[in-house]
Amino acid sequence: MGERSCGERIRASPGRDASAGKRWFARGQAGLVVRMSEQSDTTSQNGDGAGEWQRELAAALDSCACFNFRKVSRAVTQLYDEALHPSGLRSTQLVILLSVAVQPTANISQLARRMVMDASTLNRNLRPLVQKGLLQLAAGEDGRRKQIVLTDEGKAAINAAVPYWAAAQKRLVGLFGRQRYKELTRQMSSVISLARGP
Repeated sequence: MGERSCGERIRASPGRDASAGKRWFARGQAGLVVRMSEQSDTTSQNGDGAGEWQRELAAALDSCACFNFRKVSRAVTQLYDEALHPSGLRSTQLVILLSVAVQPTANISQLARRMVMDASTLNRNLRPLVQKGLLQLAAGEDGRRKQIVLTDEGKAAINAAVPYWAAAQKRLVGLFGRQRYKELTRQMSSVISLARGP
C-alpha cells in the first residue's frame, strides 16, 4: 500500500473483526509506511499478535503530528501558566487580551480565526474576562456581530502580566537560541497555514 498521513485513523483493532482482523498503521512524514496485516481469529488479546499490535500502535502514536503538537501545547501552556500565576491570569486569557489589544476592532469570528479557535470555545474563554471587567462585548458596526473591547482594567491587567510573560518567554527562547526559535515559529506558522488550507 502507499503512504498515508499519520492523522488517518487506525481502522481496526484486535478482536474487532474476528474473521478478517485487518489492521492499518500509519506514520506519514516520519517514515513508517502504512502496512496491513492479517490477524487470525484465534489470536489472543494477550498473545504475540496483541503485543505486535501494541508496538505498531505505539510507533504510530509517537509519530502522530496531532499527538505531538498537543503534547507541546500542553507543556508550553503549563510553563506560561506557572509563570503568570502571580498575575491572576492564565496564558490563554493573556493571549486573548493581547489579541484584542492588537486587533481592537475585531469581532468574535475574526478573533477566533486569528487564534485558530472555534467561536464557541472563544466565547467560553471570553466569559470570565468579561465578568472580571477586562473585556466588554459591544454591538459591531453592522449591529449584529459583537465587537470585543479591551477596557482600562484589561489594559492594566496586560501591563501587570507582561513581566511574568516576558520571564517565561525568555526562558523558552533561551532553551532554543534566538535564531533557532525564530525558525521554529516560522515553521509553526507554515504548519498552521497548511493545516487550515486555503
